[in-house]
This record gives sequence, structure tokens and C-alpha cells, in this order.
Amino acid sequence: MNIILTTLNAKFIHTNLALRCLKAYAEPEYTPLICEYTIKDPTFNIVSDLYQKKPDVVGFSCYIWNIEETIKVIQMLKTVDPSIIIVLGGPEVSYDTNVWLRQVKEIDYIIVGEGEHSFKELLNYLHDKQLLKDVPGVAYVRDDKFILNPLPPKLDLRETLSPFRFEEDLPNLSKRIVYIETSRGCPFSCQFCLSSIEVGVRYFNRDKIKEDIRFLMAHGAKTIKFVDRTFNISRSYAMEMFQFLIDEHRPGVVFQFEITADIMRPEVIQFLNDNAPAGLFRFEIGVQSTNDLTNELVKRRQNFEKLKRTVTMVKSGGKIDQHLDLIAGLPEEDYHSFRRTFNEVFEMRPEELQLGFLKLLRGTGLRVEAEKYGYVYVDQAPYEIFSNNVLTFDDILRIKQVEDVLEKYWNAHRMDNTLEYLFENEFDTPFDFFQQFGTFWEARNWSKIGHQLEDLYTRLYSFLIEQKNLSLPVVESVMKLDYLSKQKFQPRKPWWENNMKKEEQSALYKQLAKNPSIAGEEFAALQLNERELYKQTFITPISICAESYKQGIIREKEGYLLTTFGKTSSPLFSFI
Repeated sequence: MNIILTTLNAKFIHTNLALRCLKAYAEPEYTPLICEYTIKDPTFNIVSDLYQKKPDVVGFSCYIWNIEETIKVIQMLKTVDPSIIIVLGGPEVSYDTNVWLRQVKEIDYIIVGEGEHSFKELLNYLHDKQLLKDVPGVAYVRDDKFILNPLPPKLDLRETLSPFRFEEDLPNLSKRIVYIETSRGCPFSCQFCLSSIEVGVRYFNRDKIKEDIRFLMAHGAKTIKFVDRTFNISRSYAMEMFQFLIDEHRPGVVFQFEITADIMRPEVIQFLNDNAPAGLFRFEIGVQSTNDLTNELVKRRQNFEKLKRTVTMVKSGGKIDQHLDLIAGLPEEDYHSFRRTFNEVFEMRPEELQLGFLKLLRGTGLRVEAEKYGYVYVDQAPYEIFSNNVLTFDDILRIKQVEDVLEKYWNAHRMDNTLEYLFENEFDTPFDFFQQFGTFWEARNWSKIGHQLEDLYTRLYSFLIEQKNLSLPVVESVMKLDYLSKQKFQPRKPWWENNMKKEEQSALYKQLAKNPSIAGEEFAALQLNERELYKQTFITPISICAESYKQGIIREKEGYLLTTFGKTSSPLFSFI
């Protein structure tokens, strides 16, 4: 029997851990072939590739981001070869299973919940080794009757085999994200999350996990992401793993974790600040909302003051990047409450702030209680909401405008000094800046086109021109500094109109050649000749005080900015 395990990943760099767990558990009796595609691949191409492999069984791993495209593949595959047995599994089809089997007739079986044991037993049935009624956790339709066999006992994770020792995976480890789990389950009960449904936390064998990590690093893995829902729920376990990863780390390897920040003890953070190499770890922290009533309604226990303490302490260490998540559309979080949530979280200045929108996932408590909160939502994956009793669709659309520019400007860190100046001096709050700029952005349809670095500057500048009582020369000066700091070489065509006359520029270069100390001792020490001056430096008028800017204070003063490229690790700024 020719068995294929497949999925449609969101991007090529992603890998599917579930398929590898199924394959490891099925062996040696069965040897499934893993085939991964992306949701951007043409359906016809995916079907053609699968068909040419002549499978008897194809198992699909299903999630909200791929279910619609997966169904197209299934229907087309069954059309070209009705004999292929189609098996689905994954979080998207483990709930409302009867609905899936009724709506998509091409599905033969669905594996519900934890799939390793159930899938192997289903293969045994297909090999006439046992009866279908004895296959645990499988759902199907017979004689128009929906049947779901009793679920199997939870796996003893300590006895599972490694999903990382397949030869075909090794050549691509350095190019893709490797996902690893050290536990399953979540101790919390957040009503918008599927993880809340599984009670308790089970752990894999620690020594096996460590051996897997050594193996992955030895074979070139660069980004290893832990999928544990709360990596630090056990402080002793987290500390043991942190110490191991610090001791065993290799240059260029990054480990990413989902952290519950308000339960992290200061001594753990101090240990990481003192011992972790910079860039080795990356934390994802789900804040979602700072509204106490909202958190209570979704059964999310969270101490925001302790969370803030953790994020602030980690940031002060300068070793670990933090990615914080917010969800717009939670119960009783109206537009003004969400604005407050955003500003309270943004005040911590995380390296990334992800602004997401509530999705009423199948199986979650919020989907069951959708009517109670007046939710109107798309009943098709990813089940995103239109509105609820306190948030209109207009509100949702406005917040989406914030999301677009937040991603391009803050999360990409293309002009941090400019943004900080605007937050501090020109707009009431960071949210107000992102909202006003996002509305301006959307009105010009810029969300539908691509952007070079220069475009992002010119578009921000065109927005700022229209603001009243704004000191445009000062903002433009800070923008110039941000832009030039990102350049490796003398820019041929900067984003602003460089209106210096050639005579003015030549006079300055002659002065610099004769007396380089007018640009400061650091510049003078470079000992540039006149040819190097023209080739490796860039002069532009500026409207802020040099010395004040170096001290983090913006004060108006006319002068020139001299930027030197190629002589130091980053551009050297001098003020004339």
C-alpha cells in the first residue's frame, strides 16, 4: 500500500511536525511518504504531483489557513482517481466532524484529536488486520449514518520515537523552520483557543528531546520553534532546557518559544540576561487584551503588571527579542477599550507587536457562545468576525488600517527614531498615529501595491505634510538620519529632494579637505583624501542640533549632516 502524508503549509519555509510524528509512529510496519506544498501552489499542480505518485491512501493535515485549498485538492484528486482513500486530521477537522463528512463527500475518514495511534490503526484496518469498529478516534459515514469511534487513551509521550531522523529532511534543515514540541496540552482555559480543550500538560522524554536538538543543529537547522502552548509552565523544566540550549548552542541558531509572561520569575529572567548569548532566544507572548472584564469573560487569567515586569526586564537585558500578540474583537472590548489595550502594550516597545482579529474557531467556547455576544462572523475558515455587540464592522475596518502600517513601519524597524519622535511630540498616542496614518494609507490604496524602502519614507512624509502644527523640518531631519543609517553605501537617489546647489556642496567639501576637524575628531581620524570625500560621503542640510541629538534630545538648529560610508561598521554621522 502506497501511503502519502501531505499538507499545504502557509509558506515554503514552514514544515509540518504532525506529518513527521505520524510517519515516525507508523514505521516500521508502514513507510508513508511525506509531501509538503503551500497554499500558493496551483491546485492542479498539487493534484498532478500526488496522482503521479500513485497513492492508495493520502492523509491531509488540516488547519484554518489551509482547509479551503485542501478541500479543492481533495475533490480534484478524487475526480481523477476515485479509488484513492482520503483521510483528514488536524485541529480544523477534529470538531464538527459530522459537518465535514456530510459537506465534503470525497472524505473517507477523519482522525479526531491526537492522531498517531489512530492513524496507524486505520492503516491496519485498510490492510485487513482489524475491524473498522475497533479503530479508535476515527469518524466516517456508513449507510448515511455518522459514526465516531471512541477516542484512544492519550499517548505516553515519553515512549514516542523521534520525528526528525528522516534522511529526506536533512538537506533542507538550514532553509526552513523546524518545529519541535516538548509537551502537549495547556493549563489554561482561554475560550478563543483550541488548546483550552485538552486538560492537563504531558511531557516528552527530556533526554530524547535534547538528543533531537543536538541532531538538528548538527545537520544545519537554524531556526527551531517550540510549539508548546506554555513553555515555561514548569519553571524547573524551563530552566533546565534554557541551560541546555545555552550550553549546546551553535552560532546562527535561534530558538523560539511561546511564553506566559506573568508567571515568569525575575530570577529566571536575570539568569537569561546574564547567561544567554544575544539573539539565541526569541519569546512570543500572548497579551490579547488588558481589559479585565474581557479577560474574565474569556477565562483568561492574566496579571498585566507582572507581565509588564517580565517584558520590561527581558527588554532591558537586550538579549531576547519579544513578539507580543493582541486580539481585536474579544467580548466587551470596544474600539476605545482596544485603543487603550494597544497603547498599554505598545508602551513596553516590544520588538514586534502582532495585531490579530478574533476568529471563532470550531470547538472553542466563544464559538458556542457567539450569539451571547452578538458575534457576526464568516462561517468559513478562518472564521474571522465582522462585528459583535460593542464593535461594529466600521471599527474592525479602522483597526485593520492600523495593522497594515504597524507591520510595515514598527515591526520592520525601518525608522524607529522617527516614530518615537512622532509619538512623543506630534500625536496623542502611538495608536492615534497608526490609526490616522493607516486611514491615510488606505485611502490611497497603498495596501494593494509593493513598497521599496524609499517609498515608505515618501509616503510617511506625504502624510506628515498634511498634519497641522507639525514641525516638518525637524521630522524630516530625523527621517533623514533614520534613512541614512540603513544604507551601506552612498545613496544615489535619496527619498527626499536633495536641493543643495553644486557650488554649496563643493565649498563644503573644500573646507572638509582643508580642515576635516570641523566635522569632529572621529571623522578627522579617517584621513579621507578629496577623491574619497566625494565617493564615500554624503552631505544634506539638517534642521536639528547635533549635540542634542546625540544625547537623545531633539532641538531645532540649522546645519549640515555629513554621512561617511564604508569606513566603519555602520555609517558615521558628523554634523557641520
